[in-house]
Amino acid sequence: MKTILLGIFLSLYSFMAIGESFTADIVSAAIKRTEYSVRYDGAYIAIPYPNGDVPADTGVCTDVIIRSYRALGTDLQKLVYEDMSANFNAYPSKRIWGSSKTDKNIDHRRVPNLQTFFGRYGESLAISSEQQDYQAGDIVTWMIAGKLPHIGLVTDQISSRTGNPLIVHNVGERPKLEDMLFTYQISGHYRFIPQHYPQ
Repeated sequence: MKTILLGIFLSLYSFMAIGESFTADIVSAAIKRTEYSVRYDGAYIAIPYPNGDVPADTGVCTDVIIRSYRALGTDLQKLVYEDMSANFNAYPSKRIWGSSKTDKNIDHRRVPNLQTFFGRYGESLAISSEQQDYQAGDIVTWMIAGKLPHIGLVTDQISSRTGNPLIVHNVGERPKLEDMLFTYQISGHYRFIPQHYPQ
């Protein structure tokens, strides 16, 4: 019995340690994105697969998330494409964009698809108006003006003015670290630690 309990304790400790390590790494990777000059451009272009990316000096809100995870060895292009290929009807591509099949160039760069993926393979967390419910490393999605999906990542930095956790996102200029958690209507709240992490 003691051996079993020890095994459970060690497994839980290991899981918590991985979670803490991942959180620090994904936050660091996201904040690093704010150092790059990126022109906001959501134009459809063909990109390589796997590990494909649009030109480094362009990008949209989803590319902040994609590039942050890629810096830690996780290719969301590949993960989303593989899951959509096997479970196309679980994703909103047909309903929203009229797609009849997967598209490895764009599917992972669409907020509703990332929401579906994170909901399927991460944790779907409560949408709350309380700042303490949003932890470093969490992914938040918003609906701007009721029609524009947006996505960003919660950091461990706190606004001295409001006490809100600062968010790394790109809403139209370049990746920024800003106090904007409650600026728009929150539509989703997720936590995603890749299965293979750490390397």
